[in-house]
Amino acid sequence: MENQTTDTILMIEPVAFGYNAETAVNNYFQQKDSVSPTEIQAKALAEFNGMVSLLRKNGIRVITLKDTYEPHTPDSVFPNNWISFHAGGRIALYPMFAENRRFERRKDILETVMGTDYSKIRLTDFTVFENNNRFLEGTGSMILDRKYKIAYAALSRRTDKELLERFCSEFDYRPVSFHANQTVDEQRLPIYHTNVMLCVADGYVVVCAESIDDEAEKKEVFDAFEESGKKVVEISAAQMHAFAGNMLQVQNAEGTKFLVMSETALNSLDQGQVKTLTAFNRIIAPSVTTIEKYGGGSVRCMMAEVFK
Repeated sequence: MENQTTDTILMIEPVAFGYNAETAVNNYFQQKDSVSPTEIQAKALAEFNGMVSLLRKNGIRVITLKDTYEPHTPDSVFPNNWISFHAGGRIALYPMFAENRRFERRKDILETVMGTDYSKIRLTDFTVFENNNRFLEGTGSMILDRKYKIAYAALSRRTDKELLERFCSEFDYRPVSFHANQTVDEQRLPIYHTNVMLCVADGYVVVCAESIDDEAEKKEVFDAFEESGKKVVEISAAQMHAFAGNMLQVQNAEGTKFLVMSETALNSLDQGQVKTLTAFNRIIAPSVTTIEKYGGGSVRCMMAEVFK
């Protein structure tokens, strides 16, 4: 049985982070203002370094690699969308919705994490589906219950149902797909990534249940939670918009578990929710407000879990 949590995280240091107009067409968490790109990058880099320091202080191994200036990849700080690592040396590469995000996929990153002995790597490459405008953005699109082999996915422009099923067939997961929405200008529109409304940890899940409008789909999701013995911690839509669903459980070398969430997310939770979560693990909560504002993603998006 595969472990749910890892003690090793890949993170990409930003060199030109900023608002990405290509992703903003369906990421309603992103915001734009008149702050200069130079200032945005400086703040994002400080937040990145602060988060890395906090993780390492708690004994979590963090592999950091620096982004490149050319080609320009403003979202490179979110590597979990283009790659996922699995036990047995398995790796998946994913098709990305935004064309300028496709340049984030770099062979040198793969080699730094896995080494150059390709006989030990089993690579599954889904990127060819970009040619057909079909996408599956890694562990942004899919929330993996690695222990019980369930892949939860909120279907959207960035999460194709057939590609989800193809991934599940390749990696021996059971798909649980549904539709999750948020209210934007009084309209119910698809949430761009599953990982802003759902977190699956070792013994619990954090979920924005009110984002799943279809009751039959909601029942299927909750049945899967029950089947895998997970404690359910529900968050509101307001808390989801504060990135309270964008969390990741990790562990250190000694096996001590932590739940990583942003300071924004932690501040949105009530005392009861915090008490429930801290009964399972400690909380690590770095401040990444600049990355959240302009990138429309939070700490979970910044971490690619490394399993070998």
